[in-house]
Amino acid sequence: MRKTLGWLLSLVVLIGTMGAAGSTAQAATAAEPAAATDIKDQILGIPGMSLIEEKPYPGYRFFVLNYEQPVDHRQSWKGTFKQRLTLLHKDVSRPSVFFTSGYNVNTNPRRSEPTTIVDGNQVSLEYRFFTPSRPDPANWANLDIWQAASDQHRLFTALKKIYKKNWLSTGGSKGGMTATYYERFYPRDMDGVVAYVAPNDVVNNEDSAYDRFFAKVGTKECRDRLNAVQREALVRREPLEAKYAVAAAENGWTFTTVGNLDKAYEAVVLDYVWAFWQYSLLADCGSVPDARTASDQEIWDTIDAISGFSAYSDQGLETYTPYYYQAGTQLGSPDIKQPHLKGLSRYGYQPPRNFVPRDIPMTFQPGAMADVDKWVRNNADQMLFVYGQNDPWGAEPFHLGYGVRDSYVMIAPGANHGANVAKLMDGEKALATAKILQWAGVAPAAALADAGRAAPLAAPDAQLDRVDPEREPQLRP
Repeated sequence: MRKTLGWLLSLVVLIGTMGAAGSTAQAATAAEPAAATDIKDQILGIPGMSLIEEKPYPGYRFFVLNYEQPVDHRQSWKGTFKQRLTLLHKDVSRPSVFFTSGYNVNTNPRRSEPTTIVDGNQVSLEYRFFTPSRPDPANWANLDIWQAASDQHRLFTALKKIYKKNWLSTGGSKGGMTATYYERFYPRDMDGVVAYVAPNDVVNNEDSAYDRFFAKVGTKECRDRLNAVQREALVRREPLEAKYAVAAAENGWTFTTVGNLDKAYEAVVLDYVWAFWQYSLLADCGSVPDARTASDQEIWDTIDAISGFSAYSDQGLETYTPYYYQAGTQLGSPDIKQPHLKGLSRYGYQPPRNFVPRDIPMTFQPGAMADVDKWVRNNADQMLFVYGQNDPWGAEPFHLGYGVRDSYVMIAPGANHGANVAKLMDGEKALATAKILQWAGVAPAAALADAGRAAPLAAPDAQLDRVDPEREPQLRP
C-alpha cells in the first residue's frame, strides 16, 4: 500500500520486461483477458462469503452479505461466526471505502462522505457481537478492539483481490474510533483514514476535560437554561417517575439490568445536557422550556425528546450491550461533575457496569487506550480527524505529535456530533477534500495543483447520502 518501497515497483517492471521479451505468440494469446465475471459471482467466490440479498439501486450494485470469521483470530480453529456486511459496488476501477459505524450495519444503500468525495465503492461492516453478528455461545472475552480490527483486516485481505485500487477507512463516533484502532493494528492495509468525531479517553478516571467543556460551551444563557431543566427534573422526581412508571407499563419496559426505575430515571435525566449538545445546535436553545414556568408534561417532553426515556430500560440497553461492555473494559467512559445537581443526584454518572447484565464478566484494561493514543501521536500517516466545536465527545480528541506524516486534526465551527468535512471552514474543507482524493489516488490534476479546486467527484444523492443517526445517550459515542 502506501508503505510499498519504490525499488519493488522497479523490480516488477524489470521482471515484466524480461518476461515479455521471451514470450511466444501462444503465450500472448493465452494472456488475453477472459470475459468479465459478474461482480456478484466474484464476491461469492470468496471462501466464507454468502449472500443475504441484493437490492437494486441506480448506478450501483448493492449487496447484503455474511462473511465467516474466526471467533478468536488468535485461535482460528476454535470456531467461526457469520459477520454481516454490505457492499455498495460502483466499479472495480474505482477506489474503495471501508466504513463502520462501530455498531449494527445499515442494510439500506448509503454512502459515507469519503465515498461521495472519491466516487468509489463502499464496504460497511457490522461490529462483532452486535446481533446478528454474534458468536453463539458468546465468549465476551473475544470482544475487544484487536479482534474487531482483525475482522476488518481479514475482510479487506479477501476483497483486495477484487478491488485493487486504493482503500480508505472511515467512520463516525465509535466508527471513527474503530477506523483509528484498525489503523493502529494494521497500518499497512489502508491508504488513508478519515475518522469523524472520534473520542479518545486515554485515562479513564481523569475526565476534567468534559467539565471544562460544559463550563464554556455555547452561551451562558443556554447553559443556564439547560441546567435549570435538568435540575427541575430531579426536583420533580416523584411526579415524573410516576409518569415514567405508566410509560414503562404501556411499552413493556423493565429495568433489571440497571437495577430499578429510579436509577434508570436519573440516568436519563443526567444525559440531558450532554445529549443536547451532542445532537443539537446553539440555535436550538430557544426550544428549551423555562424551568420556572414549565409544566410537568413540558419537562417530561423535553427530557424524552433529548435523552429518551426508553434508553436505560432492558429493552433499550439490549442492542448496545456490546458497546457498554467495551466502554467498561477498554474504551473508557466519561464521568462529569454537574455541580448544579448537588443534593439531588443519588447515583451520579453511572458506570458502564450498570448497563451490562451481571452474568457478563467485565475487567477494565487501562493500557488499551493509552497504547492507541501513543501510536497515533507518533505514527499517524495519512490520517484525518474531524471534530465538532460544540460536541462533548470532542473534549478528549486525538492529538498528533512531531513524528506524524501528512495527518491532520480539524474542527468544524459550531458543529455538533454530526461534524464532517463539508462543515469545516473553507480552507480546511478544501485541504481535507484534496487529501482524501489524493490518498484515494483519484485527485484531478487541478486539485493536486490547487487544493482550493478540490471537490467531491460523485454527484449528490439525497437517498444515498442521507444520515440515519442512532439514539446515542452520553455513554454511547
